[in-house]
Amino acid sequence: MDDKKKWDLISLASIPLVMTLGNSMLIPVLPIIEKKLGITSFEVSMIITLYSVAAILFIPIAGYLSDRYGRKKIIIPSLFIAGCGGLITAWAAWSLEEPYAVILIGRVLQGIGSSGAAPVVLPFVGDLFKSDKEVSAGLGLIETSNTIGKVLSPILGALLASFLWYLPFLSIPVFSLISIILVIFLVESPDKKEKPQTISAFLSCVKEIFQHEGKWLTATFTIGGIIMFVLFGVLFYLAGFLEEEFNIVGVKKGAIIAIPLVALSVASYVTGKRIGENKIVMKWCVVIGLFLLAGSTFLVSFTDRLWLILMILFLSGIGIGMALPSLDALITEGIKKEERGTITSLYSSTRFLGVAAGPPLYAVLMDQSNSMVFYISAGVSMLAMLLGIYVIKPDTKENV
Repeated sequence: MDDKKKWDLISLASIPLVMTLGNSMLIPVLPIIEKKLGITSFEVSMIITLYSVAAILFIPIAGYLSDRYGRKKIIIPSLFIAGCGGLITAWAAWSLEEPYAVILIGRVLQGIGSSGAAPVVLPFVGDLFKSDKEVSAGLGLIETSNTIGKVLSPILGALLASFLWYLPFLSIPVFSLISIILVIFLVESPDKKEKPQTISAFLSCVKEIFQHEGKWLTATFTIGGIIMFVLFGVLFYLAGFLEEEFNIVGVKKGAIIAIPLVALSVASYVTGKRIGENKIVMKWCVVIGLFLLAGSTFLVSFTDRLWLILMILFLSGIGIGMALPSLDALITEGIKKEERGTITSLYSSTRFLGVAAGPPLYAVLMDQSNSMVFYISAGVSMLAMLLGIYVIKPDTKENV
């Protein structure tokens, strides 16, 4: 990989980092927001969910536009919109007596901006490199950046909130601006000057792809959504559990939440470097990762000791870290370059669906029992593992 491509990749990696900070940073702060605004745990979960719902709706549109007009032309204005959303939420929290509704509006804008930023990075990496090995390594770095954002997010969010509870909102436009500058000056778009695809041709293309590849693509999309559902659900649970059961607050709480995310980040980086071009290896990394996730979340239900809970969840982080970059690589390398923007955008939508569903559903489960949280996590993870075993059957022929 030449130096120019490395800078392209580093700059692109800042985008999922920024988008992850913009969402995951709020996880440890949600109990504080709940108390400050005088709202329920379900209502506070909507701050995560509406962001994700907006992203779900607009990601396919962003993917189509990136295929039609170029990745960079979609990423930059999307980052700008995300930054504006962050400004609106911070302004509402600072100046309004009842800011909840306006905060939700700002979060929706953030979600719209996110839809054209992070999801477009995956096909962009596929465009930058010719060999599957370079694509896999590039995607591993992108997923690692994403997971590093998840590691830093709870610590940074808790730290900023210790000064002002709405400061995490205000940091979002700052991070977005940094990423905009990097993309403008350091990323050279590899898009070819081809005749733009019409809407009818686009829809026909999607139909044809799913006629030939629909079974394994649908399974892969579902697995990605389940992983994010469990991840964000468990993080939401931990944010409240640590405060209520152990009176752990502030940066200490953020650091504890980050422990399983450290495992996720390291496993993601190692997996991205190791899977190379072998799609069979990718499949079994997904399966093994889901086995670890299902087993660890099931075991957590049998203990109430914090150190043991975190040790077991550390294993779940390794499992997720093995699965996510492998799913990214299967999707990106299993689809032709001209169709990657469309398919990876749909995949990103299902991941955001998991993010959207996790916090509110886990809020309901938490009212039932702590054990129910982990029984459901283990059950859906096992379902995802079975999908990986029996439905994902990679075509080892090279896609160009």
